[in-house]
Amino acid sequence: MAVIYSPYRQAGRVARQPQFRQGPRLASVDLYRTEDQYVLSADLPGIDPGSVDVDVDGRVLTIRARRTPAEIEGVTWISQERPSGAFVRKFSLGDGVDAENIAADYANGVLTVTIPVAEKAKPRKVLVSGAGEVAEPATEDAAE
Repeated sequence: MAVIYSPYRQAGRVARQPQFRQGPRLASVDLYRTEDQYVLSADLPGIDPGSVDVDVDGRVLTIRARRTPAEIEGVTWISQERPSGAFVRKFSLGDGVDAENIAADYANGVLTVTIPVAEKAKPRKVLVSGAGEVAEPATEDAAE
C-alpha cells in the first residue's frame, strides 16, 4: 500500500498539538455536592494567584486564569510542553444555588470554589397528616 505525502495533512496534525492551539484552554475540574454546598476544584498549576478571576454574571460562573510563558534568555528549548496563555471555564448555575455567597480559594495550584445550596433547594421533611388530623413534628424525645 503506497502512502502519499501530503504537507497539508502533516500541518493539520501539528496544529492539533496542545502547544499550537490558539485561544483559551480548559482547566480540569472536579465537582461534587454535599447537603449544603457544591464544591468545584480546578487544577491551575503554575498560575500566578493574581491572574485568577472568578465571577458570577446572572446564572453563569466563569473562572479565568493566565499562565505566562517562561522567558529565559540565551537558552535553546528542547521541549516546552506546559501550555501558557488564558484558561477559561464557564458553568451554568441553576436556581438552587445561593450565588451571593460563593467563595473561592487558591492554594497549591488548585482553585476551590464553594457554591452554597439555596435554602429553598435543600432537602426538607414534609409532615404527613391523616384522617383530618395534623401530624405533630417528631421530636428527639419521641425517638428515644
